[in-house]
Amino acid sequence: MSTISTPVTQTLDRLGIPYRVVRHERHPKTAEEAAQWRGQKPEQVVRSLLFRLEDGSFVMVLIPGGYRAHWPTLRRYLGQRRITMAKPEEVLRVTGFPIGAVAPVGTATDLRVLADERIFAQPEISMGVGVHKAAVILSPDGLKQALPQMEIGAFAEPNPRS
Repeated sequence: MSTISTPVTQTLDRLGIPYRVVRHERHPKTAEEAAQWRGQKPEQVVRSLLFRLEDGSFVMVLIPGGYRAHWPTLRRYLGQRRITMAKPEEVLRVTGFPIGAVAPVGTATDLRVLADERIFAQPEISMGVGVHKAAVILSPDGLKQALPQMEIGAFAEPNPRS
């Protein structure tokens, strides 16, 4: 159980998935900063990115820190000529979470979730918990248990700016 109660922690509790919540004095600006504060490597910080498809529907893509979405692969995999990043107000409406605190678990609407395979090579991962200045840490297997329909593939490339 957590001292923070959000749709993320409520879902993990309901499913009996072990996790812990970490708090930060301020909101991290980068995955590298978040990893440092959490005692992790950047690749252990999972970024939850929301994309809008041509038909107006949305898909969430989970990318490890230090990487960025590989747009050509995503377009091909999703069968789309064009995809765009969701606007901040769309992220809040569709997920129920503000940008910087988004998680694939406990979202306001059911979403198709794609996850880069590199996430599952880590001993533990961290991701948004639904509020700023905090994160949830769990095992990659816990994430798989929480999202059994999640599609895993090679959806990211190293970010040269990292």
